[in-house]
Amino acid sequence: MLSYPSAVALSSRTLNHLADLIRAERARRRGRWRRLDAGRQALLALAHLRNGDTITRLACGFAVSVTTAWRYVREAINLLAAHADDLNAATRRIGRLAYAILDGTLIPIDRVADQKPYYSGKHKRHGVNVQVIADCAGRLIWASPALPGAVHDLTAARTHGLIDALTSTNVMTFADKAYQGAGGSVRTPFKRHRYRPRLSRRQKTVNHHHAKIRAIGERAVATLKTWKVLAKLRCCPGRATAIVQAILVLHHVQTSRNPR
Repeated sequence: MLSYPSAVALSSRTLNHLADLIRAERARRRGRWRRLDAGRQALLALAHLRNGDTITRLACGFAVSVTTAWRYVREAINLLAAHADDLNAATRRIGRLAYAILDGTLIPIDRVADQKPYYSGKHKRHGVNVQVIADCAGRLIWASPALPGAVHDLTAARTHGLIDALTSTNVMTFADKAYQGAGGSVRTPFKRHRYRPRLSRRQKTVNHHHAKIRAIGERAVATLKTWKVLAKLRCCPGRATAIVQAILVLHHVQTSRNPR
């Protein structure tokens, strides 16, 4: 197999952050000699997450075995995921916002043996459900652990405790019609139903402005999916949560002016 130099659209700060985590973990373990140093392992993991390069291609490019490449990527993802903000930490950040935007997205996966829970009737494909919170500028604030794709957005938000957490911050949150009946501080557009087949002019105006605000939140979903590994997960769906949390940490390092 041939290999060639390539680029990863990330800053050196992101690479250094992950490399420092790997060095600290190696020092803690006092493990044996590794084929790649911490910087090269960090670059391998970032190429997988950002560019979506397969483990086989990375193994060829970095001159390691497929098993070693897989182990390096898994180790890096676990280290990053361990430093991800939980909902309580995210809530404190949300409390400083003028308003928040809540949306759900489906991350496609390969079919698995027990595929029924992962089939989304809305998207007509298999995947996992991830809830995303954005600020008023469309910046990604937090992404939830992954649930099977068949789970409805409102059910997913309640499962993660998002509705109660957002209400406790007393910050108005805009969400689409999938969150009808959420209550609390969540605001959804007016919806036609059996006893209200038509919306009034005022309700249509409210829905129009509501949609303009929610459209900004789509930037957060787009930001999450710029990490090409999420184009289609080819691993166990149980690994989706760790991958999303790892990406969230890297995103905050990449965009923060004063990273921790």
